[in-house]
Amino acid sequence: MQSRRPLGLAFALASSASFGLSGIFASALLSSGWSAGAVTTVRIAGGALVLLAPTLWLLRGRWGAVLRSWKEVLLLGLMAVALCQLAFFSAVAYIEPSLALLIEFLGPVLLVFFGWATTRRAPAALTLAGAGVALVGLALVSGVGGEALHPVGVLLALGAAVGNAAYWVAASKADSELHPIALAGLGLLVGAVVLGIASVTGILPFAISDGPVVLAGQSVPAWLVLLLLVLIATASAYVLGILGGRRLGATLASFVGYSEPMFGILWTALLLLLLPSGVQWIGAAAIIAGVVLVRLGQIDRPRSAGTGAIASPNAVEGVPRP
Repeated sequence: MQSRRPLGLAFALASSASFGLSGIFASALLSSGWSAGAVTTVRIAGGALVLLAPTLWLLRGRWGAVLRSWKEVLLLGLMAVALCQLAFFSAVAYIEPSLALLIEFLGPVLLVFFGWATTRRAPAALTLAGAGVALVGLALVSGVGGEALHPVGVLLALGAAVGNAAYWVAASKADSELHPIALAGLGLLVGAVVLGIASVTGILPFAISDGPVVLAGQSVPAWLVLLLLVLIATASAYVLGILGGRRLGATLASFVGYSEPMFGILWTALLLLLLPSGVQWIGAAAIIAGVVLVRLGQIDRPRSAGTGAIASPNAVEGVPRP
């Protein structure tokens, strides 16, 4: 329904803005002695804890819906949360973070080609053009350098891209029986268990510090930064992303997700007074242009009914489903 699109876009942009704050909060903790594995594990576990009570309340008497939606929950928890986090932080051991981020954000492009492969119907030319323009913009915003690519790092980052794509598939399921908060809560709980095991076994190095953290030039307690990371950049971000995905569909919502690094730059400018470069401004404009082209491509090439979760009108065109 067209009337649902503005609200869906607002939810998706709010989700990207929330996720965009994670870099600032996480960087502050990392600078104070926390390891990336500790930040990630505590963040996801904290998000699951915050959403636990509302999830249980929403699911009261409806546990059958959880059993029927187990694939959806595992897709979000194992692929979108655990795999994406593990693969990304493993990749940055071999390649620069900006490149790993760029490869991870190939997720929306993977969705386009997955829909092409499963429906045997080529995307509209505007959709393909929009994907290319958005990727160029993302590369400019991320500031990718010209260093040689390590094959292991690239493969791990591609694993993160698969997780990124899985998030939008799970988030935009139009006929889901689970409330967006419940889906996010269950997915984060599954992801927290996997990341906890990875931390205990040493796959993700786990180290924390009880010293003060410097955020926006001010010394603040670590618990406050963690609270902001958990409430804003995790629990709220995932719920808002699902709300947006169910109204926009996987393809469009995932490309709107390209605004996350743009918001990251905006928050850096506002909180840390570090202004983006001219190239990053050009990249931001290219991302916006790419999203517009993808949307125009969807209008130009409406999907036929009954062709699957990615290509059906409900999934791609935004009938409500978190």
